[in-house]
Amino acid sequence: MANYRRGRVNEEMAKELMKILPTVKDPRVGTAFFSITSVDCTPDLKYAKVYYSSIGGKDGEEGVAQGLKSANGYIRRELAKSLNLRQTPELTFLRDGSVEHGAHISKLLDSVR
Repeated sequence: MANYRRGRVNEEMAKELMKILPTVKDPRVGTAFFSITSVDCTPDLKYAKVYYSSIGGKDGEEGVAQGLKSANGYIRRELAKSLNLRQTPELTFLRDGSVEHGAHISKLLDSVR
C-alpha cells in the first residue's frame, strides 16, 4: 500500500514541478526548456530525487544545475503550497541523460539504413 501512495506522490510532484519551474526568476533556469522525466521519493517522503532534462539555458547545462540548486528553497516552498503533505521533501535535482542517449541511438540507427 505504501508503494502505491509513494507512486502517486511522485507523479503529483512531477506535475507540480512542471508548473513551478517556469516561474523561477533565475535567468539560468528561466531561459531553459525543462522536462521533468521522473521523481523518486524515499519511503518516508523526506527526500526526493528530481530527474530533469533541459535544452538551452543561459550558461548551458552547468548553469542550469547551479540555477536549480540556488532556487531550491523557492521551488520547495511553492511545492509545499500546492501539495498537501505533512512535510515537503528535500529536493535533489539530477540531470537525466536518457533523452539525449535515445536521440543518439536513433541517429545511429538512421545512419545504418
